[in-house]
Amino acid sequence: MRIKFILPALTEANSDNWRPIKYSLFPPLGLATLASFLREDDEAEICDEHVELLSIDDEPDLVAIEVYVTSARRSFAIADSYRRRGVPVVMGGLHVTACPEEALAHADTIVLGPAEEAWPRFLDDFRRGYAQKIYQSTRRDIAELPPMRRDLINSRNYLVPNSLVVSRGCPHNCDFCYTDSFFQQGKRFYTCSVEWALGEIERMPGRHLFFLDDNIFADRRFSSSLFHGMRGMGRIWQGAATVRSILDTELLDVAVEAGLRSLFVGFESLSQDAMLWHGKGHNLVSQYEEAIKALHDRGVMINASFVYGMEEDDETVFDTTVDWAIAMGLETTTFHILTPYPGTGLYQSLEAQGRILNRDWDRYDTRHAVFAHPKMSTQTLEAGYWRSYKRFYKWSNIARAARTKDRSLASLRHLLYVAGWKKCDPIWSAIIKLRQLDLALPSLERVLNGGDHGERQPRRGPATATRRHRKKIILGRTNT
Repeated sequence: MRIKFILPALTEANSDNWRPIKYSLFPPLGLATLASFLREDDEAEICDEHVELLSIDDEPDLVAIEVYVTSARRSFAIADSYRRRGVPVVMGGLHVTACPEEALAHADTIVLGPAEEAWPRFLDDFRRGYAQKIYQSTRRDIAELPPMRRDLINSRNYLVPNSLVVSRGCPHNCDFCYTDSFFQQGKRFYTCSVEWALGEIERMPGRHLFFLDDNIFADRRFSSSLFHGMRGMGRIWQGAATVRSILDTELLDVAVEAGLRSLFVGFESLSQDAMLWHGKGHNLVSQYEEAIKALHDRGVMINASFVYGMEEDDETVFDTTVDWAIAMGLETTTFHILTPYPGTGLYQSLEAQGRILNRDWDRYDTRHAVFAHPKMSTQTLEAGYWRSYKRFYKWSNIARAARTKDRSLASLRHLLYVAGWKKCDPIWSAIIKLRQLDLALPSLERVLNGGDHGERQPRRGPATATRRHRKKIILGRTNT
């Protein structure tokens, strides 16, 4: 059987705001995971439309499409083209789960929610000729996954081919989170086995890797075992975590020893009322500075996430947030306009209030305001969003943030990392066009590993000797 897996391009790919490097970071791991369930005599290919041209003139035995909200229109067009020629199409992903009836109009079969258990059942039925219209997982467990089909991924198309996901979902229930709605009707958070994760890591070449989990620290027992297992591998890695999990400094120290160099952190808002309003009460604004210090003291850089348009926000939120982020010395930031993704609690609430302004999924990209805010117009929200990026990544403000570091090496690392990510788009575009992204990876590794990892400000008290001893251990790991 010949199966073609497709990740259609997001609407952004055809806009003036398209940054090729942003979508040349990670390969489509979800599709590579599904491919791992195929038989040895099956033929498969994965096409990621963000990094390669998609031909739809072929006639495979089955087409599998992963759909996001802003790729829905493109996904449906691809599916319709194949089905007109008699090629069966199966669809899954976040948007399919949120809007199943919409997806069913363009697919022979849809898979709702996480697919690791439902997908093999579908394949068995499809081979026998009686596939159903809808499949949904009845058991959520990824302890015994087969090895991911990385052989189907052209690693030269990605800056970070060594990416992986070792858990599913998130233990928290923020009302604006698309992921949370994806895991309804079953277990919302679970992990693979530590042995599987370490096996995947050992199979990856080079040093750098990226955990794409929503919170790599979410299950303390699992994370601790994973990080202990990674010590001595000489890895340099990045991931994501919550403010609360970062304050578990014992676990954080083990992560740094294992090679942690950068974290994505969802601060989202500087208002505690906003956090409570949207179900993110685990974020305590009073702990933000402590979490930042814990990371920076250990040489871990931060990519901070902020969301504009929460219920109590007004026109001051943009400059207040940017000024704070610069003062805190945050290396990079990602700004978003609050977006009520279909299927989320936020969408249901705003729809009930009559505040959804349009249902054009192309505009659900966190850059457009698609709902009525009580204090700001859509124009104000969108203008503030763009102003935030312009201000934060202004050279003078990049330098200001870098100067908050106590050591010159950390300041230089800050400058190099931010300049490389936001100020070199023409260079990145040329590298991507020449398919030489793999040549840029050593530079990323050097910058990530260039800080004073594990070094902390001297503290008074009897524990200082222990901290110094731990610092030596961490530095020893770093320099291997």
